[in-house]
Amino acid sequence: MTTDRSGELAAAGAGARDILEEKHRAREITYNASRRAIRACASAIRAVHRREFLAARELIAEAAAFLAEADAAIDGHHDVRYGGSLHDAKKEFAEANLTLAFVSGQPIPDAAELRVETPAYLNGMAEAASELRRQVLDCLRRGELDEAENLLAVMDDVYTVLITIDFPEALTGGLRRASDALRGVLERTRGDVTNALVMARMQTAIDGDQPKRGE
Repeated sequence: MTTDRSGELAAAGAGARDILEEKHRAREITYNASRRAIRACASAIRAVHRREFLAARELIAEAAAFLAEADAAIDGHHDVRYGGSLHDAKKEFAEANLTLAFVSGQPIPDAAELRVETPAYLNGMAEAASELRRQVLDCLRRGELDEAENLLAVMDDVYTVLITIDFPEALTGGLRRASDALRGVLERTRGDVTNALVMARMQTAIDGDQPKRGE
């Protein structure tokens, strides 16, 4: 007995197209919103380095709005939610917020407060700590050795925390690579700070040995 399946197949195809069309729209919205969030976060980090904290906060607020748009678009589409573009955007968002907190001396927000997943938060923390190298070098150029040491200590503390997160890379979003990269930045920065401190002590000793005017 031959059964005509054309109607059933047409219905199945139409249903699949509707679902995929909805996912495609969600994916496009997510991609565009994530890209705009990443740009805003990059600008926020640059503002932090210029010590323009108000501008940084405004750009972070823009990024938060873009991420909220992305989250709303993919509600119910978990396969789209965990795509690369949104993870990258949330990682950059965490990085921008943590860089601002580290440099401005404000409390550090956690992942729940930022509404980002833990892997994005931890990877953003690693990159925020790496961003502090620029601040350390700026402090050294200005002769602010105490502040340079404080920032170096933050970098060291972040690395100490991250190396305790010992889980498979599939769970942490590649955190081991980010931690290894931070270790390299940390060691170079430690060398720069150490050299600056040694030079400062030598200069102090030299100045102390110089005869005072009129002696």
